[in-house]
Amino acid sequence: MKCRHCNAALRLPFLDLGSAPPSNAYLSEQALLAAETWFPLRLMACESCWLVQTEDYAGREALFTEDYAYFSSFSSSWLAHAQAYVQAMRSRFQLDAASCVVEVASNDGYLLQYVQAAGIPCYGVEPTASTAQAARGKGIESIERFFGVELATELAAAGHQADLTVANNVLAHVPDINDFVAGFALLLKPQGVATFEFPHLLRMVQGCQFDTAYHEHYSYLSLTAVTRIFAANGLRVFDVQELPTHGGSLRVFAQRADSGRALVQPAVAELLAVESGAGMTRPEFYSQFQLQPSRIVRELLSFLVNQVDQGGRVAAYGAAAKGNTLLNYAGVRPHLLPYVVDMNPAKQNKYLPGSRIPIVNEAHLKANRPSHVLILPWNLKTEVMEQLHYVREWGGTFVTMVPSLELL
Repeated sequence: MKCRHCNAALRLPFLDLGSAPPSNAYLSEQALLAAETWFPLRLMACESCWLVQTEDYAGREALFTEDYAYFSSFSSSWLAHAQAYVQAMRSRFQLDAASCVVEVASNDGYLLQYVQAAGIPCYGVEPTASTAQAARGKGIESIERFFGVELATELAAAGHQADLTVANNVLAHVPDINDFVAGFALLLKPQGVATFEFPHLLRMVQGCQFDTAYHEHYSYLSLTAVTRIFAANGLRVFDVQELPTHGGSLRVFAQRADSGRALVQPAVAELLAVESGAGMTRPEFYSQFQLQPSRIVRELLSFLVNQVDQGGRVAAYGAAAKGNTLLNYAGVRPHLLPYVVDMNPAKQNKYLPGSRIPIVNEAHLKANRPSHVLILPWNLKTEVMEQLHYVREWGGTFVTMVPSLELL
């Protein structure tokens, strides 16, 4: 296997989770009668550019389908994050009615709705039909294609270059990361700015966040790797911010290498030094991570088995991709976890891939009154506990598993 960025041979294992189905391939009743497709789920680290990446078994078209069920707008905290981002970028880069904002992987218009409300012209690029349709329902123009050099060239030639491009939680989702990044250098106006948000590999390791590994995440990113990838594809990083989202993310600011004028901020060198100090340019940092999943899985299985033996009732909340990684690696099935609650109608009355645990609505939780609610999207635990506050009324307890078992 060769590195998807620098083409160096990959020899350093990072994480091996056996095999799993695509984490967003939710099953209908009819699909339960058929076999599922499982792919190996193994991650390797490149010792040349330090990009961590999956072994490729599934193409993007097999993962990001027309009925893709992840809709960003179902998280109130993520909407607040998007709104705050728009306000900050509008102020920092003097965006107005003469500007153009483009979001790549614009999903259901969760962010561009705030750009539009501010009177700033915008459009989105979103390859999944289900979410693009939802964005159009909000009046947001959505180009239903995968982004890369080809599309960026067409858009630039048609006069649709951007003053600001937004790419939130998509840089990890692209199989050809060079083509994807090079597209931004073409789509930006000469003095345009691109921002990218993605989970920080350093926080993944420090927080034992192995469940953020799934096939849709082709790459696992550090600033060390990203600065090299950007430099090779016409972009220069000039600022970086650390964010609490998704268990710890980075917001990277970049400009065209041939024309951008923004001064490189001290935060860039400071974070690169932090990553180096943590060992991210040494093989040992990557080779030791495999120990964490086994510990967390043992804790989960012991907890679930004990609850069954003692007559407890455990429900899960959040039919999230990270939850599917956890449950499938642990081998959890409905006899240990009978259902998962999710507020997204596109997921309700379906089944989790692999584990085949039923997905139900919140009314089921209120009627069943479980003793414990396992929050699978642990990064949203505060939001979930506020939403499900009534669980405490019958003495219920919330549980998270990452970085270790915690009763809340």
